[in-house]
Amino acid sequence: MKPIQLVDLHTQYLHIKEEIDHAILDVVDSTMFIGGVHVKELSSELEKYLDIKHVIPCANGTDALQIALMALGCKPGDEILTPSFTYIATCEVIALLGLKPVFVEVDPNFFTIDIDDARKKITSKTKAIVPVHLYGQCANMDMVMSLADETGIKVVEDTAQAIGAHHTGINGKKSAGGIGDIGTTSFFPSKNLGCYGDGGAIFTNSDELAESIRRIANHGQTKRYYHDYIGVNSRLDNIQAAVLRIKLKHLDEYASNRQNVATYYNDQFADIPQLETPSVAPWSTHVYHQYTLKLNDIDRTQLQEHLDKAGIPSNIYYPVPAHRQKGYLQYSESQPKMIITDDLSARVLSLPIHTEMEIEQLEHITNTLKDYIQK
Repeated sequence: MKPIQLVDLHTQYLHIKEEIDHAILDVVDSTMFIGGVHVKELSSELEKYLDIKHVIPCANGTDALQIALMALGCKPGDEILTPSFTYIATCEVIALLGLKPVFVEVDPNFFTIDIDDARKKITSKTKAIVPVHLYGQCANMDMVMSLADETGIKVVEDTAQAIGAHHTGINGKKSAGGIGDIGTTSFFPSKNLGCYGDGGAIFTNSDELAESIRRIANHGQTKRYYHDYIGVNSRLDNIQAAVLRIKLKHLDEYASNRQNVATYYNDQFADIPQLETPSVAPWSTHVYHQYTLKLNDIDRTQLQEHLDKAGIPSNIYYPVPAHRQKGYLQYSESQPKMIITDDLSARVLSLPIHTEMEIEQLEHITNTLKDYIQK
């Protein structure tokens, strides 16, 4: 049995090695490292795949979130609704821009933003809401968009963990990231669609927002050396775009492989009350960026130690929610307690899941877990 990894990028690379090597060498040979044909073609191919009018690549997923909020005209003092149960980048860019993150609870079953709680926290200063499509499935975007329509706030979808997932709602089937005013994603190597460095993208169906996003991402230029707006320098390089174009062709296959792993886990853990398997929302497909259990009456630290001794990696996404991070206490001290978020942070555990898992590995993982619980 091969060593088990949380994400096996090397084996995935070997399956597409010839294409990848050729594409990278082609870019090096062209010496077109910034911009170039692959960046342009990736935008077009993602627009078609996602059925979204505009895809603007950028340097990373954090930049994508920052540029999105800048394009919406958010000003210091504006309030942005965001889950605390998310990777810190979602909250980080809000604070970086001088905005105020307002922490919102998540649904305890689906791990996505609780709209009822969000509604309670809207004030006259609320500018936008950031639903995070956590672990690989969509937030309830019908409820998000209904709230936005009622209140006039803007919607920025954080799709870093759910590219390729679909939401089915009152407007039919839509890609994650293509429902709100702006969608963002990350191409960090471990993501479902990952490059071989840093990368990200911003999505929108608005021509006006697309123009603003492109301008902001390129130093605020309307034309070269004419900076009519304050912007940033955020661009995807041609090598990363070349890699992503190849992997995009396999994205649905990759999602299917992850779903098969999740199904195996679910079947093996179905009758074990100490292990709550992930719930799939009725409005969303799940592409399982993470396979995350909720533990009941189990010492998580001891379980992780047991798994580690058996050669099984595991991880906690996320052990300290944003509202409890030292850098963010200034925003959370005056806000209500986050009971659900605190409970989830103390109970969740993610198991290995990726596109290259073998049955022997899955058997070892599930048998080890079941043996631990039985003992």
